[in-house]
Amino acid sequence: MLITARLQPLRSVDKLRSAVKRGEQFDSPLELLAHLLSDQGEVLTQFLRKTSVNVDRIEDQLLSQRLSNNRSELGAMRRVLVRLQRLLALEPGSLMRLLHKPPQWLREQDVQALRQSIEESSLVINDLTALGERIKLLQEEIAANLNEQSSRTLFTLTVVTVLALPINIVAGFFGMNVGGVPLASDPEGFWILVALVATFTLVAGRWAFRKRGDY
Repeated sequence: MLITARLQPLRSVDKLRSAVKRGEQFDSPLELLAHLLSDQGEVLTQFLRKTSVNVDRIEDQLLSQRLSNNRSELGAMRRVLVRLQRLLALEPGSLMRLLHKPPQWLREQDVQALRQSIEESSLVINDLTALGERIKLLQEEIAANLNEQSSRTLFTLTVVTVLALPINIVAGFFGMNVGGVPLASDPEGFWILVALVATFTLVAGRWAFRKRGDY
C-alpha cells in the first residue's frame, strides 16, 4: 500500500495505480518496485524531452540575437533539474548496494528486473545532469552577451562625452565676463576657435571610432 499526503498524485505513482486498476499483477514487492522505477524513468524521460525542446528554442533565439525573458525561463528550468537531481541522485546507489549482496528471499528474476530499472534510472539522472550543464552554459553565454552590450553602451556614452568636451571647455573659458579673453579683438577669432574645436573633435572622433572596432 502506498500512502501519500500530496494534494496532486505523483505521475509515476499514478501510472502504477492505473496499471493495477487495469488488472496487472505483481508476484512480489520487488517486482512492484521495479515497475515503479520504470514508470518514474518514463515520466522523467518525457520531462527531459519537453525541457530539451525549450532549451533548443532558447538557444536558437540566442544565436539569432532575439532574447527576451529567457534568463528567468532558464533559471526556472535549472532549478527544477537541480531539485530532481538532489532527490534522485542517491536512489540508484542505494539500490545497487542492496543488489550487490541481495537477501536470499529475493528471486533472481526480480533482481534482474530491478537492476535493469536501476540502470535506466541512472541514465535518466545522467541526462538530467547533462541538460543542467547545458542550461548553465546558456546562462553564462547570455550573461556575457549582456555584459558586452553594457560595455558598448558605456563606450558610446564615453565617446559622446569626449566629443562634447572641447565645445564645453571653449564655451566655459570664453563665456567668462573678464578682461584679457584671447582673440576678443581679432575679427577672425570666432572662425579660428571653430576651426580649433572642429579639428580636435574630428581627431578625437576618429580615435574613438577606431577604438570602437576593438570591442
